Amino acid sequence: MSVLVYTENWDGKFKKLSFELISYASELAKMLNSTLTALSIGKVEETELMKLGGYGAVKVLSLENELLSVLDNRAYSYVISEVAGKINARVIILSNNSTGKAITPGLSVRLKAGVGSGVSRLPLASEPFTVYKRTYSGNAFAHQVIKSEIKILTLAQNSFNLVETENNASVEKINIPLDNNLVNTRVQDVKRESGKILLTDADIVVSGGRGMKSPDNWAPLVELAEAMGAATACSRPVSDEGWRPHEEHTGQTGKIISPNLYIAVGISGATQHLAGVSSSKYIVAINTDKDAPIFESAQYGIVGDAMKVLPKLVDALKNR
Repeated sequence: MSVLVYTENWDGKFKKLSFELISYASELAKMLNSTLTALSIGKVEETELMKLGGYGAVKVLSLENELLSVLDNRAYSYVISEVAGKINARVIILSNNSTGKAITPGLSVRLKAGVGSGVSRLPLASEPFTVYKRTYSGNAFAHQVIKSEIKILTLAQNSFNLVETENNASVEKINIPLDNNLVNTRVQDVKRESGKILLTDADIVVSGGRGMKSPDNWAPLVELAEAMGAATACSRPVSDEGWRPHEEHTGQTGKIISPNLYIAVGISGATQHLAGVSSSKYIVAINTDKDAPIFESAQYGIVGDAMKVLPKLVDALKNR
C-alpha cells in the first residue's frame, strides 16, 4: 500500500505548489506507515524530478507521452488511475487548483474513491479516515469521514508548510499505453502574458474594491503592488464597472486564490468575495468603515482612507 501524489509541472519546472503537495503527502505517508510515490507527467529533466526527493518523495515516476502534452481530463484521470493500480495506492493526492479539480471527478469514478476536496491539514484519524477542511467560505470547518477503500484528497494551496528532508529519491521512467481516442482536447493557439504576475501564482496580492471610489485612484494601489512584487486584483463590482480588467476579479464568481499575503483595500468583505480569498495565509484589510465584515477575516486591519494610507505604505517600503 502506498500514497501517490500527482505533481504538476509548468514548462518542465516545479513550483512551490508541487513541493507543498510532496511535503503534505510525505507526512501523511508516515502517519499511515506507508511509502510515498510522486508522479510527473510531461517532459521534465531528471535534475528537476530529483528536487521532489528533497521534500519526502521516495520514488518519482516520470511519464512522457506526446498525447499528454495538453491537459485532457479524461486521459489524465485514466493514466493516474492506472499508475495508482500498479503501485497499489490507497491514497491519491492532488492540488485543489483548476487542474486538480478537473482531474479528480473522473479519477474518483475510475477508482470508486471517496473525495476530500480542499483539505488543509493532515487527517485527524486514519480509522475512520477523517479529514479536516474549511467550509462556508472559510467561516467554518468540517470533519469529513471517507469510507471508501481508496481515498482522493485535494490540498488547499498554502495550507501546509514545506518540509525539507534528506533526498533519497529514485527516478523511474514509466509508460502507460494510451488510446488516441481517449484524448479529445486540442489546443489551437497559445497566448502568453508577459511582464505581469499571474494571480494564481502570486505569493502577494494587492486588491481594490469599490471603496477606491474611482478608477483614477488606482495608481497608489498599483505602486504598492509593484513595490512588493505583488499581483493586482479587484472585487466583482470593480470589474463590472469596468474600472479594472475582468481577469483581476477574485471571489466566488472570479478567480479563487491562496496567496501568502492578501491586502484588501476598500473592500467591504462580502461573502462572495471572501469565498475566493479566504484561503490566504494572511489578510490585511484597509477600510474607512471599522465595522466592515472584511475585518472579521483579516489578521491585520487599518481603519483609514486608502488614498492616505497607501502612499505611506509605499514610502515605508521604499525607505526600508
